[in-house]
Order: sequence, then C-alpha cells, then structure tokens
Amino acid sequence: MLEILLIKSVPTDANDLLAMQKAAFKPLLEKYKDYETSPAAETIERVQTRIAIPSGGFFKIIADEKWVGAMCIQQEKGKVYWIGPIFIHPDYQGKGIAQRAMAVAEQFFADAAVWKLATLLEEQGNRYLYEKMGYVRTDRCKPINDKATLVYYEKAVLLKNEE
Repeated sequence: MLEILLIKSVPTDANDLLAMQKAAFKPLLEKYKDYETSPAAETIERVQTRIAIPSGGFFKIIADEKWVGAMCIQQEKGKVYWIGPIFIHPDYQGKGIAQRAMAVAEQFFADAAVWKLATLLEEQGNRYLYEKMGYVRTDRCKPINDKATLVYYEKAVLLKNEE
C-alpha cells in the first residue's frame, strides 16, 4: 500500500504546482471549455495566493516519496474547511491516492466539523469518490456554461470529544 503524506507547499513550489495542476485539469478544460474557472486556466498568481493561505494552504500529495498531486485546504469559518482544488497528476490517477490524501487531510485537520468541496456534475467518477467518502451533495449548484455545472458537497465529521 502506498504511503501518503501531505506536505505544506512553499512559494518556491508555485511553478511546479501550476504545471501539475494544468496537466491534471487539461482534459476537463478541453472537454468543458471552461476558460474562466478551470484550474487548468489559472495563473501563477492564483497558485501563489493559495500557497499563502494562513488558515490552510496548498499541500503537496506525496505517494511513496514521489510528488504526485496537491490539494488546497482553507478554513472557512470556525470548524468548517474547504477543499479545492485537489488533483493527481495523470500518470498517478486511478490508484486511490486522492481518496487516501483526503483521509490524511481529515486527520491533519482533526478539529474540522464540516468539510466542503465542489465538483463537476458531469464527472461521475469524482462524485462517486466523494460520496463513497461520506460527502453528501447539497442543493447548491452553479452552472459554469452550457457544458458544465458545479455541484457542492459537505461532510459532517464526528469530533473525538463528541463520541
């Protein structure tokens, strides 16, 4: 079984992060033509801003000592955390890494009571992953264009002192 670690990104990671993010999201950009909000169309400045988030940040996903992806985690308010984007380089997709990385994030941010994220309605594989992990689709959705719609998910977590 792969060993999965999350390591907080630093400013010097920005160019590599952006390159990996673009590689991971390029197929979705081409499929849905979302040039406004797709992570594949983001700027280096946006990645730098995410790295610098004081209540979270961009975390490199390391699988067996190889940097294979990343996830941005931000504390919204109180014990509510937002994940997004999360991505795995195409060479490493389909190996359960994203699921394991999300589980590691939940342990790392053990004070979280609620996790939130958004994904494309049209991407059944992503929705299946999140639902398998206990995320529940909310009523909130946001059309991006005539090809794609964002849907929002939440996961309530039982905190240790509530058990």
